[in-house]
Amino acid sequence: MEISGGLETIYSCLKENKSVCYPRSILDQDQIVTIFILQSMASVLPASNTSMRSDRNTYVGKSFVHVKNPYLDSMDEDVLYHLDLGTKTHNLPEMFGDVKFVCVGGSPNRMKAFALFMHKELRLTDSEEDIKDICAGTDRYCMYKIGPVLSISHGMGIPSISIMLHELIKLLYHARCSDVIIIRIGTSGGIGIAPGSVVITDEAVDSFFKPRFEQVILDNIVTRSTELDKELAEEIFNCSKEISNFPTLIGHTMCTYDFYEGQGRLDGALCSFSREKGLDYLKRAYNAGIRNIEMESTVFAAMCRLCGLKDTTVSKDEFLVQEDQPLEGQPPRTQTKAPCI
Repeated sequence: MEISGGLETIYSCLKENKSVCYPRSILDQDQIVTIFILQSMASVLPASNTSMRSDRNTYVGKSFVHVKNPYLDSMDEDVLYHLDLGTKTHNLPEMFGDVKFVCVGGSPNRMKAFALFMHKELRLTDSEEDIKDICAGTDRYCMYKIGPVLSISHGMGIPSISIMLHELIKLLYHARCSDVIIIRIGTSGGIGIAPGSVVITDEAVDSFFKPRFEQVILDNIVTRSTELDKELAEEIFNCSKEISNFPTLIGHTMCTYDFYEGQGRLDGALCSFSREKGLDYLKRAYNAGIRNIEMESTVFAAMCRLCGLKDTTVSKDEFLVQEDQPLEGQPPRTQTKAPCI
C-alpha cells in the first residue's frame, strides 16, 4: 500500500510497515533523506503526540558539536561572516539550539525547495511565508530552518563548501547543539551505474582513490581522514526501500577539484589526455568501488568527522562520465550495494 501525507500519516504508516509515496516533483535523493529524517523523529516522539513542533526538549543527547580551535574561546566575538551571523548580534542557542538534522546542497534554489517540502511534511504551525532566508544579508549562501532541520546551500567545489562548513560548525558549537546528523544531498556523475541512480556514500576518496583529504595549511600539506558514518549510510539505504521507482546503492564517492579534466571529461576547454586513457582511469575507479564523482565529499567528510557530526552524502547521478563508452559489467539493480574490489 502506498500513501502520502505529513508526519502524522507517515508516523502511523511506519508503525504498520506500510510504504510511503512522495510526489515525483521532489528529487529522488531528497525523498530518501526526508524519509530518514521522519523515521528518526518518529522514533523519539511519543505515540500520543505525532505532530511535530519546534520543541527543544524533544531530544535528549550528549554528543555535542565541538571545534578544534583553541583561539575561539578567547575571542570577544565570533563573526560568521559569510552567514551574516555572529555571537554578539544573534542569540545562537535560542535560534539554533534544537537543530538535529542539517541538510546541505550546492544550489540555493534547491535547498529552499527542500526546506519548503520539509515544512509541509512536518506540518509546522507557521506558514510557508514565514520561512525566510536566515543568510539574506549575504549573497554567498542561503539557510532555512524548519523545526529541527536546517537546510543550507554550499555552492560548488571544495573551497566553497569548506568556508560554509567552518562557519556552520561554529554556529552549531555556539548554539550548543547535540547529536547532530549532517547529510549532503547533491548531484554527481555516475561510473558504471544506471542513469538516475542514487548513491549513498560509505567512503569519500580523492583522485588517487585514497580515503583522505589533503589540505595546504601555511606551507605544509596536512592529510585528514575522510571516513564517513557507515551506520548512517546503512540507515538511509534502508529508508530507500520505501521508494522503489529508482535504483539506490551504497558505494565510494570520488571527490575532485575540477569538473572537466579532473573527472576525465572530454568536453572542457582543455583536455590533456586521450579518450582511451580517460576510460582506463574510470575503469580503475570502478574496480576500486567508486560509483560516482563530485567535488565536495572529501572536505565534507574530514571536517564533519573531526567536529563530532554524523555524516554521509546522498547524490543522484544526473549524468554519466564518458557516457558513450559504458564500463564493462552490468549496472547495479535497485537497492544493491556496490562491490569494493
